[in-house]
Amino acid sequence: MRVLVVDDDPDLAEVLSGALRYEGWEVRTACDGASAAAGARELLPDAVVLDVMLPDTDGFAVLRDLHTVLPGVCVLFLTARDAVEDRIAGITAGGDDYVTKPFSLEEVVARLRGLLRRAGMARRADEGPRLVVGDLSMDEEAREVTRGGDLVELSPTEFELLRYLMRNPRRVLSKAQILDRVWSYDFGGQAHVVELYISYLRKKVDAGREPMIHTVRGAGYVIKPATGR
Repeated sequence: MRVLVVDDDPDLAEVLSGALRYEGWEVRTACDGASAAAGARELLPDAVVLDVMLPDTDGFAVLRDLHTVLPGVCVLFLTARDAVEDRIAGITAGGDDYVTKPFSLEEVVARLRGLLRRAGMARRADEGPRLVVGDLSMDEEAREVTRGGDLVELSPTEFELLRYLMRNPRRVLSKAQILDRVWSYDFGGQAHVVELYISYLRKKVDAGREPMIHTVRGAGYVIKPATGR
């Protein structure tokens, strides 16, 4: 699990990050709204621990920005205020839960576990074993891919690469992220293997059709529905 911790108190952020890393989660910290947005685009977190009061903005504005990049991310607000209207504002803005300062680390970890567990259950109920992007469909259990109803034959590595892209539609994924998630060992910086397999996928998925797999120069790759759909 990947968690982004956003708090302008570096000591609190470090203590909280340490507790989350102890759970085995990958954690990144941010101290303001601008660094939170940048961190979210790079980390693609499963959950965000978000302080309401930040030096350059407030947590509600950060949440709105996060949802443009990660519409399904779980958000746990941290607030020093416990007025009912502040709690309502957080939930109305799209937050999933909140804890009031001062809090125990055990409570934050427990709340996050609950949010991630419920989010995982909701995704499984909504999606089942099938991923769909435009007219491209993947049955993860049967390991079958079709586009426009036509079967697309893929090698095991091509399938895993396409699955990672389809699990992150409209999100730009860097070569480093793809190497880390699709190939679980170090290629020694040989990111050209990603370019090679992207070209294989394009020949099979996009051949003779409007392209769905796009290169974002200097950033990575993204899959999205064809513009005509």
